[in-house]
Amino acid sequence: MSEPGSRQNGHSGGETTVVHLMRHGEVHNPAGVLYGRLPGFRLSVTGEAMALAAAEWFAGKDIAHLVASPLERAQQTAQPIADALHLPIATDGRLIEAGNDFEGKTFGVGDGAMRRPANWWRLRNPFRPSWGEPYVEIAARMLAAAEAARDAARGREAVCVSHQLPIWTLRLHLEARRYVHDPRRRQCGLASVTSLTYVGDQLDRIGYAEPAGATPPGVVPGA
Repeated sequence: MSEPGSRQNGHSGGETTVVHLMRHGEVHNPAGVLYGRLPGFRLSVTGEAMALAAAEWFAGKDIAHLVASPLERAQQTAQPIADALHLPIATDGRLIEAGNDFEGKTFGVGDGAMRRPANWWRLRNPFRPSWGEPYVEIAARMLAAAEAARDAARGREAVCVSHQLPIWTLRLHLEARRYVHDPRRRQCGLASVTSLTYVGDQLDRIGYAEPAGATPPGVVPGA
């Protein structure tokens, strides 16, 4: 039986490789800003504990390759995994957070931002989206990063530490779903793992796990 969100294609030949797309842990962000690609945003104490829990979860798996986004929170999340598995952390810029015009500002679902005239031009096209990096570009770079990790870990498993929107956008792409979505409905909690299982070069199924536990209700979706 397939896992929730899995995709079956009937491909049966070739070796099996798993690419785990992990979202980083909780970030210290007392001002509640959209930090995006801004430097200086580190994991909170809770986020560090999440990274340790994830490292324990990965300890029983056949991980051969570890790669992370260049942003500090992703590198921090990857470090306990590297320590536990005695692996170096490679850096792939394609795993970085999505570009967003609202970086450094407080902008969230239900905060009234859509009623501010200064934001209307940026919000004109949610299908692209007009306020940041286009979904099609996010999906393309994330797919390339996932396939590179697959190739580096042939027959074994790889971990790619990235960010919520890039991981979710790639999943929407792989499942042939629309990119436009409600951020509150993303299945991509803090320190969660979205696993792509390949048979040869063909994607066989998609799984999801939360090694550090579910993200508490009411937490505003973030990067």
